[in-house]
Amino acid sequence: MPSTVDIIASRLYEAGCRHAFGIPGGEVLAMMKALEDAGIAFTLTKHENGAGFMAEGAYHATGAPGILLATIGPGLANAVNVIANAEQDRVPLIVLTGCVDAEEALTYTHQVMDHGALMETVTKASFTAVENATDVVIEKALAIATEGRPGPVHIDIPISLATRDHADGRSQRRKPLSPAGPAEGPALERARAMFRASRRPVMVAGLDVVCEEGAAQALRDFVETHRIPLLTTYKGKGILPEDHELSLGGHGLSPVSDALVMPFVAQADLVIAAGYDPIEMRTGWRNPWDPAKAIEFASAPNRHDMHHADISFTCSIRAGLSALAVGDANTAANGARSIWPGGEADVLRIALKSKFSAGKAWGPALAIDAIRRAAPRDSVITADSGAHRILLSQMWECYEPRAMLQSCGFCTMGCALPLAIGYKLASASRPVIAFMGDAGLEMTMGELATLRDLGLSVLVVVFVDHSLALIELKQRQSGMKNLGVDFGGTDFPALAEAMGGTGRVAKSVEAVESETAGAFARDGFTLLAIPIDAKSYDGKF
Repeated sequence: MPSTVDIIASRLYEAGCRHAFGIPGGEVLAMMKALEDAGIAFTLTKHENGAGFMAEGAYHATGAPGILLATIGPGLANAVNVIANAEQDRVPLIVLTGCVDAEEALTYTHQVMDHGALMETVTKASFTAVENATDVVIEKALAIATEGRPGPVHIDIPISLATRDHADGRSQRRKPLSPAGPAEGPALERARAMFRASRRPVMVAGLDVVCEEGAAQALRDFVETHRIPLLTTYKGKGILPEDHELSLGGHGLSPVSDALVMPFVAQADLVIAAGYDPIEMRTGWRNPWDPAKAIEFASAPNRHDMHHADISFTCSIRAGLSALAVGDANTAANGARSIWPGGEADVLRIALKSKFSAGKAWGPALAIDAIRRAAPRDSVITADSGAHRILLSQMWECYEPRAMLQSCGFCTMGCALPLAIGYKLASASRPVIAFMGDAGLEMTMGELATLRDLGLSVLVVVFVDHSLALIELKQRQSGMKNLGVDFGGTDFPALAEAMGGTGRVAKSVEAVESETAGAFARDGFTLLAIPIDAKSYDGKF
């Protein structure tokens, strides 16, 4: 009979998982070996937080749940940040930990803590493997992690149970639930009538569209058929290629974009919110439209109260859009309906392009524009939290979903480098670029060693301004003195060379373009340091 860890590992392999990340301890050695034996490669990282983000990166590349392996006590405690991020950012993350047996914990306290209690508020569920029911535990964990709004699930594995052989109920496979569409009835008929009557509709789409299988393509088909302009959140970027005539780009944290977008939304006679959750947005997006003119398709009930819709369906986004269009033969695509006849959507698109143009003064905007031109069209980028992330999210065009990865709900620092590592490891042929501020890189620079050990060709771009630029900007805007935001400089190119990579500095558009092209032409990672003035973000977003 298989052991506890063998059962867990085989189920994860069957779910499509091929990579696990973490830092081992004595309590999880058997689990780590079982993963490798099952065909799931284990990657040693420098911190559990980085391991979780690498697991997320692999998930975005493959669609299979991420795996984070952490040892007892401090191992799991180190991972709380990334697990909370997975919960808020809809990442199906399987967290595997070892634990001291219950009878042992009664008298042995070294490193012992209540893992389940710690995980309660940051996961969708937490389980402890039990004899002759481990198959049930892992089936439930995978289902909970992937169904509805994806999220993290924790499994604790008692030390004495890990290698114990016991029954595997192969017949107990759980088939994934298919999300249902909205029910026929008065609410749906009213929604269809509103849709047919609309002449100034706008679609607002969020990360739940990206999470649901087939929903992104269904939404693209819908807006193209009905000629509806599309706004997305940052994690929804690329649902519709952002050079498409109907794309109004990604939004969420920029007051500059809000000043243009919010009046447009106010002019709309119909707002269709598709998989949109304002967890990604700044507070300025509270009650952005009249609920009477809104139709919402969401994968979970509204518990946030940031916005409302008089007609709201908790259902499959794909099925919801399909149901809304039933009976609408007079589509805009066949010329039977005039959408935004005043051309307001085109005016907005042009205005946004102008506001977030590169300009002429040296700074992050010019550098971002130069990298976008030099990088392959299908590049996947990651962004750390900070001022650069907001500007990057507004400027960088994505042409498919998951082409820009970042922490949106949790907005945590330290994500960009490990996200890039995990994605590149799982999808070796895709060009990958990590964008970071100098503070974010100093927080996670140990993972450059992981990048070295894996031999991955990733371009790491670091904006060097010796400041927490976003916080410094907020201090000045609030009339506060400069405090706790400045720090000394690190020779990042030298650091890259010491870590086994290639280090470069670029102080001009030409140098940025040349170094970006060079990074994709060489093996191993390249760290490109771009010196800027911390105040060069002023007025940019």
